[in-house]
Amino acid sequence: MQTMPAHAAHHDDREIETLEEFDAAVSARATLAGHRVQAVDLTDRTRELLTTDTAGAVFLGCAMREEAAAKVRADGALVFPPVPGLPFDPYRGHVYSPDELFDSLPDGYEATPDAQAYAWFQRTTADRDIYASMLRAVHDDSVSDALDELLSGARVVGVMGGHAMARGTQEYAGAARLGRELARAGFTVATGGGPGAMEAANLGAYAAPFGEEMLTESLELLAKAPRFTPSITQWATAAFEIRTRWPQGGRSVGIPTWFYGHEPPNAFASHIAKYFANATREDGLLARCNAGVVFLPGAAGTVQEIFDNATPNYYESRGEPTPMVLVNRVHWTEKLPTWPLLRSLAGGRSMEARIALVERIEEAPEALKRLGG
Repeated sequence: MQTMPAHAAHHDDREIETLEEFDAAVSARATLAGHRVQAVDLTDRTRELLTTDTAGAVFLGCAMREEAAAKVRADGALVFPPVPGLPFDPYRGHVYSPDELFDSLPDGYEATPDAQAYAWFQRTTADRDIYASMLRAVHDDSVSDALDELLSGARVVGVMGGHAMARGTQEYAGAARLGRELARAGFTVATGGGPGAMEAANLGAYAAPFGEEMLTESLELLAKAPRFTPSITQWATAAFEIRTRWPQGGRSVGIPTWFYGHEPPNAFASHIAKYFANATREDGLLARCNAGVVFLPGAAGTVQEIFDNATPNYYESRGEPTPMVLVNRVHWTEKLPTWPLLRSLAGGRSMEARIALVERIEEAPEALKRLGG
């Protein structure tokens, strides 16, 4: 079964992201000098803050009482106070969970933090407000940091493909089986975090610990709300019904963006690294797929991802080229003939041994294994 490293074990030990870590640092070292405390509510830790050295510390979005804030500033610490009235925390220490983004879904998708963050994004982008763009950048940087900590030591395989793939289709079922097989082979599945092929692969990873009947039944239940239009609420509710019926599914990652705000994140990725800037998200998604990428049939976005991935493999700018597996011969040689171009690019370079075109989705895991050496 695939594992994803436990969160807190991998970040810099001067980084504090939970109250438990704060208490442990204070009792073990009796100093917070030079530490980074990220999005921890310290309103009940006034005594500790008043009696502990915080020289050179940085407090990012930590609520604290006025006397504590005055004291740590006097110590020479930097305090970035929480920003009121935002539908997200720019200083967050962890990636999102589906429950967090879809909180209040019973009141309709519009009431969720995900929808509210998108509404804020649209409003502030139209205003061209420098303060808002700084908050977006800080948020995205915090998410990248949290994602690096989460994936430290993991073997990550990306599954890319279009959002148009509907639930209830054979293609969707195939993408789900692919995600399940990759997860069972010990890989962490990463997708663009949206609907369609992305959701199917995350669903497959979620289904990895269960027997065959769980996936079969899930596919049937989901087919009743095949697309996220006309109702995101119904589409997402169907996914949460499956999560409730089969709790504790396998872990995987979704990396979506509010830039495509009409497109909701899917609820089957256990960890969601959602970005405001699509360029940061695209590059971050592919850069973290250290064990290769499978490209299912898609349109412009998937074509872009193929070449976003091919470029560092061509120049070896991230080291050894990583495996690239394209699925569906007709799609990638006739409908959107990216395969001939990819093969020409790879000719005579070390990436030539790391690319493959397969007919069926079922062949992808074996191709990945073969190309990964």
